Amino acid sequence: MHTTVSDGTDSPEEILARVREAGLGLFSVTDHDAVKGCQTVRSLLREGDPDFLTGVEFSCRDGEGKYHILGYGYDPDSEAIQAVVGLGHRLRMNKVAARMDGLKTRFGVVFPPEEVERLLSLDNPGKPHIGNLMVKYGYAATKEEAIRDYINALGVRTEYVRPEVAIEGILAGGGIPVLAHPAYGSGDQLILGEDMEKRLRRLMGFGLKGVEAFYSGFTEKIRGEMLSLAERYGLYVTAGSDYHGGNKLIELGDTGLDGSSEQPAGLRRFLEDVRDPYGRLSALRA
Repeated sequence: MHTTVSDGTDSPEEILARVREAGLGLFSVTDHDAVKGCQTVRSLLREGDPDFLTGVEFSCRDGEGKYHILGYGYDPDSEAIQAVVGLGHRLRMNKVAARMDGLKTRFGVVFPPEEVERLLSLDNPGKPHIGNLMVKYGYAATKEEAIRDYINALGVRTEYVRPEVAIEGILAGGGIPVLAHPAYGSGDQLILGEDMEKRLRRLMGFGLKGVEAFYSGFTEKIRGEMLSLAERYGLYVTAGSDYHGGNKLIELGDTGLDGSSEQPAGLRRFLEDVRDPYGRLSALRA
């Protein structure tokens, strides 16, 4: 789940209120390249609240492709995590600057100075924030159109955190690195079969420990393949919705995991082994 600290539309306070209302038993905030949302939620937790697990999602890319690496159960105050967060933030701000320059040069898109200042003051601005501004000032009819026909069309060459850097940072911070929505690559790319297995083995070489086999956008076939690979390689299994509030048509808590079914072995092991820096998971583990 993502808050306004990255590209969600719900503040950490609003996320917690929605989680309480939905009756979830366990939740995590996984903002892009940021841990501030987790720290805020932790400060708001009270007796009787759902179990809370630290999370983060690093946007990564290298010569082999694009990856989103989740980290769960890390210590948010660890130097290792803070170092990767700092790197991710710097690279993200470079991307924003490059995209704003490209929009102005190629399409004549110009925003008032106060809007640019507000955008650059955000914790982790990205495509949705720029897209919403384009809609506000009449450059596009929808955020989706702005991203598809303008921002993505720029072809801006930008730097990303490398997957091995994210994985090493999560491990050093006491967390478990997990490949988010593993079947999805760049754009509409769908990665399955031998290509998926090759990708997993490569990331496991860096220290990857799990896969997000339950995901709001997965079909039964994709879910089955990811569960099979997790079992074959002894990987942890996690479940995530990728909730972004109003920025995506995904309901909070919609992970595709049927609570009435027996939990996969990889998911049970994850819940048993994941570290708990906030001491919130005792009831769940019991």
